[in-house]
Amino acid sequence: MIEIRNIGKSYGTKEVLRNISLTLPEKSISAFIGSNGAGKSTLLSLVSRLLHKSGGDIFIDDVRVEDWDNRELAKRLAVLRQSNFMNIRLTVEELVSFGRFPYSQGRLTDEDDAMVEKALSYMKIGDIRHRFLDELSGGQRQMAFIAMVIAQDTHYILLDEPLNNLDIRHSVDMMWVFRGLVDEMGKTVVIVIHDINFVSCYADHIVALRDGTLVAEGGREEIITPPVLERIYGVDIDIREIEGNRICVYYT
Repeated sequence: MIEIRNIGKSYGTKEVLRNISLTLPEKSISAFIGSNGAGKSTLLSLVSRLLHKSGGDIFIDDVRVEDWDNRELAKRLAVLRQSNFMNIRLTVEELVSFGRFPYSQGRLTDEDDAMVEKALSYMKIGDIRHRFLDELSGGQRQMAFIAMVIAQDTHYILLDEPLNNLDIRHSVDMMWVFRGLVDEMGKTVVIVIHDINFVSCYADHIVALRDGTLVAEGGREEIITPPVLERIYGVDIDIREIEGNRICVYYT
């Protein structure tokens, strides 16, 4: 379980997160939503220990995040940032193998190899395993990075805007992958995402931020409503029911 208690984050005199408290449910997709600058990526980075908090506490499985041993935390929590630039030329298979580093420290065992094969198969990218990352499309490259995270075999998977620069087909494919990680593998996925229709259709739990504060949290029935969305985004959003899904219309 991930628990966030009274978390704050400041850069000098600028306060970007204020008094955030929430618990992220197990074996589910939790989506962080909100406008640009709301604090979504900052909060995700604090949970993954990529940033240092200014106040409050974060607990992962009842242990304060700063008390975790680096290697043990990497076996429990995987994170994929917005920017995945790597200044070395790697094949897809080499990249996915990096996910096993917390276990093998670079010396792959048969178990590591099996996990790499499982990740490549799950993402259906075995046919491009020997291609270099710089030869791939944006969608293929993102699939490879997700495979690396799967190979890491952690209970918690944190993803910062993984749909960026993906077309509709790859975005849908990716959301089905995240749904499968929860439903088929029992993972807990936390995702920063802008497309509220993907959130409405795929997420179990929604955390809404605005100007560094927690506006609302809960399930789709509680969050995907015109009054709550207006508080989050500051615009009127109409909701249409389509095949049991709440679809947000905000172009009119």
